[in-house]
Amino acid sequence: MVSFPHCKINLGLSILDRRGDGYHNLQSIFIPVNWCDALEIIPAEKDELFLYNTTLDVPPEKNICLKAVQLLRRKKDFPFVHIHLIKIIPVGAGLGGGSSNGAHTLLMLNEMFHLGFSMEQLSEFALELGSDCPFFLQKIPMWVEGRGEKLEKVFFEFKNCSIAVVFPQIHIETKFAFRLLEENRIGKTGNVFFNKEKVLKNQIEDWKNVLHNDFEDVIFPLYPEIESLKKYFFDQGATFASMSGSGSSVY
Repeated sequence: MVSFPHCKINLGLSILDRRGDGYHNLQSIFIPVNWCDALEIIPAEKDELFLYNTTLDVPPEKNICLKAVQLLRRKKDFPFVHIHLIKIIPVGAGLGGGSSNGAHTLLMLNEMFHLGFSMEQLSEFALELGSDCPFFLQKIPMWVEGRGEKLEKVFFEFKNCSIAVVFPQIHIETKFAFRLLEENRIGKTGNVFFNKEKVLKNQIEDWKNVLHNDFEDVIFPLYPEIESLKKYFFDQGATFASMSGSGSSVY
C-alpha cells in the first residue's frame, strides 16, 4: 500500500502555559498543504525501515513510522512490515512532516490488516506518537487546542489564492525552539491568542493584524534570514506571510 503524507502550515500559533505532563498548551489553525512525502508499507518477514532522499542519521528505533508499527502491535497482532519512506517534506521546517508520516502509518496499517480501529481510537494512538499527529489523520483545516488533541473543523475558502512555502535550508529542532521560548518568557506572561471567530470572519488582507506566531519572537533574532524571507514575501505583494510552526519554513 502506498500513501502520500501531506504537511501543514500554521495560521497563527500561540504557546500558552506549560502543562503538568511537560507539554505546552497551544492554540493554532492548522491548514493541510499538498507538499507530500511518499510512504509504502508491504508485508515482510521482519519490521524494517528504508529511508530515501534524506541525510538525517536517525536510529531506526527512533523513527516515528516504526514507533507507530510497534504501538499498534501492542494493541493487536499483525504481520511484520517493510516501510519505504521517500522524504520530500523538509525536516526541522515547522511543517509537521514527521507527524504526518506517523499518522499515515497508523491509517495504512489499520486498513491493510483490517484492524478495525475507529478514528477516535486512532486519534488516541496518534497523540501517543506526537502532539501534531492527530491532525494528520484527516486532510481538513482544523482549530487546534490543548497539546494538539482538541481538534475542531473550520472552513476556509481560498478563492483566487495560492500558497507558496519556502524552506530556507535551516533545521530547527522543536524542543530547541520551545526552550528558547521558555527562557525568553521568564518573569513574563504568555501571549494571549487571537480571537478564532475574528480570524475566520476576516479577509486574508486583515490577517496580519490578528495573527501571530509566538516562535517568531525568539527564532527571528537568532536567524534574521528567516525574518528577511517573511519581509520579502510582503515586499513582493503577498497578502499574508508567516513562519510555520517552530520554523524554519515561511509561507
